[in-house]
Amino acid sequence: MRFAIDSGKLLYALGVGFAAAALLYFSRDVVFGLSITVKAALLFLLFVGLFLAGLTAQRDVLDVVAFGLAGVTYIVFVGYVVLRYGASETGTFLLLAFSAGLFVALGYLLRVGEISVSRRQVIGVTAGLVLVSAALVGVDAVGGGVTYDVTTESSVTVEPPGDGPTPYSQRQRRVGTLTASNEFVLTRALSLPALRGCLVGVNASARADAYISYEYPGYAQPDTIGGGATREFPIVADFPVDRNATAPVTYAVERGSDCDAERSAPTLLVAVGEDERAD
Repeated sequence: MRFAIDSGKLLYALGVGFAAAALLYFSRDVVFGLSITVKAALLFLLFVGLFLAGLTAQRDVLDVVAFGLAGVTYIVFVGYVVLRYGASETGTFLLLAFSAGLFVALGYLLRVGEISVSRRQVIGVTAGLVLVSAALVGVDAVGGGVTYDVTTESSVTVEPPGDGPTPYSQRQRRVGTLTASNEFVLTRALSLPALRGCLVGVNASARADAYISYEYPGYAQPDTIGGGATREFPIVADFPVDRNATAPVTYAVERGSDCDAERSAPTLLVAVGEDERAD
């Protein structure tokens, strides 16, 4: 049994697949540095443009391809809005219900021939979409971004261990605060700088990397920050506690990443993002 494969349609399908992959990659907020609000608007405008292209495409199955791309773009748009804005269950339901009604209505109007636009009208609307998109990108580009400011404690004190069978334990202490500020009026992606810490100025056997991290509200790492908003995140670190210790140990806290540095007193070095490259 032989299957007849239409090479042109196969290539169209591959094109739609790659377009879907590109849209998903675009929605990951790892390229272009655009705000979340502008990215969502661009996805919706692209959907409108592709739908209009499907209305005017008259050759072969290009109209189906355009409508398929429009549908994929809208799906990515809805997913992006729900995930990045943390929509509630009710909000997600309403958005999905609206989307279902929208596509049923568009499909009905398309089949009964109620949607009719001239090529000149499509060109005019497309030009308007391009201008709006360019304006959004331009405003986003000149708008402020997210700034990160880290302040550290001058020192922290680690108490000796209490009674218990564990010969060696850890104590967690707050060693600083990171403040994230969105200088733009629209929602932006939040990407906290990486943290690394090490203990210096103690005996060689105790010198080691220290576990250091942010404390998140509700234990969930936030990935967005609203326009003009400021958020603070405590920085905590684990300190080793000798089971035989009888007195508290005070650790100085400094910014730095040179773990071979010498200190006359126990010191925690905190490296934040670009700190490691600066040494």
